[in-house]
This record gives sequence, C-alpha cells and structure tokens, in this order.
Amino acid sequence: MDIQHIIFWTLCVLTLGCAVGVIMSRNPINSVLFLILTFFTISAHYVMMNAQFLAIVNIIVYAGAIMVLFLFVIMLMNLNGDTEPQKNTLVQFAAVISGGALLLILIAAFKSAVSGIDGKQIEYSQSTDIGLIKNLGHVLFTDYVFPFEVASVLFLSAMVGAVVLGKKDSEMVVIEE
Repeated sequence: MDIQHIIFWTLCVLTLGCAVGVIMSRNPINSVLFLILTFFTISAHYVMMNAQFLAIVNIIVYAGAIMVLFLFVIMLMNLNGDTEPQKNTLVQFAAVISGGALLLILIAAFKSAVSGIDGKQIEYSQSTDIGLIKNLGHVLFTDYVFPFEVASVLFLSAMVGAVVLGKKDSEMVVIEE
C-alpha cells in the first residue's frame, strides 16, 4: 500500500468521523465546527483528485461564507433547553426509514463499483491535468466565452437590482419633470 492510499483512507475516516460529529453533537456551535472540518477534508479529497479549483471553491464558499452565515443564525437564535422542540416519534421513524434507504443505495453503489460494469473492471485514466485551474480557464475563455459573458452580465444586473431594492425610499432620488 503506497502513501497515496494511506492518505486517502485517513481522509475518509476523518471525513466520516467529522460528519458523524455533525449529527451527534448536542451543541449547535460544535456541530457547525464539525461541518467546517468535514468541508476541509472533502477539499483535501478534491486536491487528491487533482481538482484544485473545486477544492478552493469548496473552502471559500462553503467553509467560509456559508458556515459564517450558519454561525450567525445559530447565535442569533439563542437556543437553550427551554426552546428545544419535544421529540416526535413520527419524525424519528421517518429518519430511520430515510437512513435505511440511503444505506441501501450506498450498498448498491459500492457493489456496482467493486464489480464494475458487466463484470469488467472499470479502467480509469491517469491524466494529471484534468482539474487544473489553467485548463478550466482555457476552456471557459475559448469554447464557452459567450455563456460566460452572459452569466457575468446577469450577475451584474442582479447586484444592481439588489442594491436598488435594498435602498430605503428616503434615500432614493426622485426625478420630477
């Protein structure tokens, strides 16, 4: 077993451990911190798959922006023991059913991945430059330049619309004829 397999399996154990920590933690702040660690270990998996762009976006967007938002919401809710909802057996039953269905899907996916397609082992390419940011930028600015520019204009108009909607009526300049 080489070092890459050892790192992979260590990351798998860490990812699953942190994910279990998210759902088993009683404290919401600890749960969010476990989720941040889960995002970082998933980003490490992306780096191992040579998808650096996905790893960076995962850290910036999810571990950064979304988790800060979650922390603010949790802290603003001011959760304590008096406001916790009571346990509902119907919800627990639905959780067990959905968890069992997810387990069956994972077992079927694992079984098909091990056996391969039609009994043949799946061959993976050993290309090392698929997920590089340089290649992604080259494809975006050559093959997909028009959709990329349309998306940038849409984002710009959405930002201008958000600023206009966010302004108060007293701050708006009214042009009278």
